[in-house]
Amino acid sequence: MKVVDLHPWPATAEEATAIQDTLRPLADLTSPGPPTLRTVAGLDVAYADDRLAAAVVVLDADSLDVVEEATVLDRPAFPYIPGLFAFRELPALVGALRELTVTPDLLVCDGHGLAHPKRFGLACHLGVLTGLPAIGVGKTRLVGSYDEPATDRGAWSALSDGGQVVGRALRTQTGVRPVFVSVGHRADLEAACALTLRLAPRYRLPETTRLADRLSRRTLTGC
Repeated sequence: MKVVDLHPWPATAEEATAIQDTLRPLADLTSPGPPTLRTVAGLDVAYADDRLAAAVVVLDADSLDVVEEATVLDRPAFPYIPGLFAFRELPALVGALRELTVTPDLLVCDGHGLAHPKRFGLACHLGVLTGLPAIGVGKTRLVGSYDEPATDRGAWSALSDGGQVVGRALRTQTGVRPVFVSVGHRADLEAACALTLRLAPRYRLPETTRLADRLSRRTLTGC
């Protein structure tokens, strides 16, 4: 699939921050999501020492069967700097996306979009680079505060930061810990939560995230 080269990969924190500032206004935070959903891709990255494995798993949106997989073994492309973590993973994830023969209708990132200190997390960045609808589904909260949602599947509460609603704490299964859903690109918060629930019929995490996590770890260890 095609990923546009909108910027060079940064070498410094100043360069990375400038890229975020340039691309942030390009993120579409209000569109109602993909008009049709045939395939959906999960993206995840596993680490070991100074290596990483980026994985993309494309699923049939109805059956949740695997349609295609792609992986890239690499080293982190950027130092760990809070708010700029995506730049460590983006080159490898973009490389894996470019290996796909199928262009998915939705990207589901193991991370955050708007729910980010600079309001431009991995899901926003990948959405803008690819032009595809993208959402962030984080296992843990990165920013903001929330009230514990009710225990039933589908219950949610607003995730707020600095007086702005940046996402939701969403209960994907009754009685399990919530996940943290935020808008990335071309899918508003209502759509992002509905899509997350659709992709998580049995477990806390969406199948996209579960399978991409498994593939990235398997690629990293070779077994």
